[in-house]
Amino acid sequence: MSYSQSYTGYNDNRPSAPPAPDPGTGHPYPSYYGQQGQGQSYSSTSYGSYGYPSFPPGTHPDVIRSFQMVDRDRSGFIDENELQQALSSGYQRFSLRTIRLLMFLFKNLHDSLRIGPQEFAALWGCLGQWRAIFERFDRDQSGRIDAMELKDALYSLGYAVPDSVLSVLVSRYDDGSGCKVELTFDSFVECGMIMKGLTEKFKEKDPRYTGSVTFTYDTFMSMIIPFLV
Repeated sequence: MSYSQSYTGYNDNRPSAPPAPDPGTGHPYPSYYGQQGQGQSYSSTSYGSYGYPSFPPGTHPDVIRSFQMVDRDRSGFIDENELQQALSSGYQRFSLRTIRLLMFLFKNLHDSLRIGPQEFAALWGCLGQWRAIFERFDRDQSGRIDAMELKDALYSLGYAVPDSVLSVLVSRYDDGSGCKVELTFDSFVECGMIMKGLTEKFKEKDPRYTGSVTFTYDTFMSMIIPFLV
């Protein structure tokens, strides 16, 4: 059994946000993933001098300290609970649901249950970029954004989210009170990681950037389930 899936929302219904940060490629996918941390001038600090994995050159000392603070066994790797604690020192306390998404998307190829310094530094840089985007679209500085602000924020990251998909994303945070749904930074990161992760999975199946792929039922389920549990 196979399914043909088309993703055509790259440029449809563009909101008022600036153009997606993918200059010159003409591709419908964002290219910012590899750009975290560019422009930093921090001195290099090695975490690998005792045989542990090393941080990338130029990693900010605060990032290294946050990692070392929770890596109590000095293994050079941290699990989801330790990651939650480490991020609390620099950002906020994220829900375990968001933490597990971050672990999945920034996972270590040799240990799916823990991440090392390289993954942690990339994750930290990504969150810094997303925090800046969140604050930019939190126009009333309430610490929350509504559905339209979410749409504009995701667009600025390179995702032209169709209204139908936006409704599904936002419905995850509807408490049934009848009040307008608003997202915290934690919820915004979760939404963003879902969009990021699914787009990357789709891109793997669409190397020519056509916006349309065909895959089996098993492949489809393997792609989707990690973002649902």
